Amino acid sequence: MSSLALPTGRSLGRLAPATSCLLLCDVQERFRPIIHNMESVISASNFLLRVGAALDVPCVATEQYSKVFGPTIPDVLSSPAADGGKPSALSPPTFEKKLFSMCTPEVVSHLRGLTPRGPPSDYVLFGIEAHVCVQQTALDLLSEGHSVHVVVDAVSSQSPLDRAVALERMRAAGAFLTTAQSVAFGLCGTAEHPSFKAVSRMVVEHGKVANAFHEEARGAKL
Repeated sequence: MSSLALPTGRSLGRLAPATSCLLLCDVQERFRPIIHNMESVISASNFLLRVGAALDVPCVATEQYSKVFGPTIPDVLSSPAADGGKPSALSPPTFEKKLFSMCTPEVVSHLRGLTPRGPPSDYVLFGIEAHVCVQQTALDLLSEGHSVHVVVDAVSSQSPLDRAVALERMRAAGAFLTTAQSVAFGLCGTAEHPSFKAVSRMVVEHGKVANAFHEEARGAKL
């Protein structure tokens, strides 16, 4: 892997648009019927991309061998109509890969050019599969000294056990486990942010969509 290393101290996991990047990992058509709670991954991924667009946070997407697994699911990239206009499409830079990790030479090169001072220091990671591509991406970024935030309500695998073990593996390695709403408000930082009202509306809308991971968490406490 090409180096993305930056000098860092102990991270507290705070997010800021100027230092952050969203990483959408392989949410592709072929996986749609086989991933645990995939519709929740799709809706939460779309929410995160829309928040990123509102806050000018860069995003990078990958597609694992799209010839076999197909393109990114269109629902992930849709954006509702604004002011009575037509719905638009989100279009993050998207990279084909066969390496499991998202940290391919092409992606690393792109990340290096995102800011004048080099790559972002904080990465918000979501997609599939938790125990393969997401985990390997997280470990690569952590090994380079970056802060990694894994969005638990936007990450999954075919097997719930694989997902659960991968989340614990990444947490033990130093990744922050977080939720989509936490990321949205963390990036805003303050209700005085110029885009806070727009993001707040997205949070309210997203909160009305059932998320199976939240239901599972509530059920586990009963």
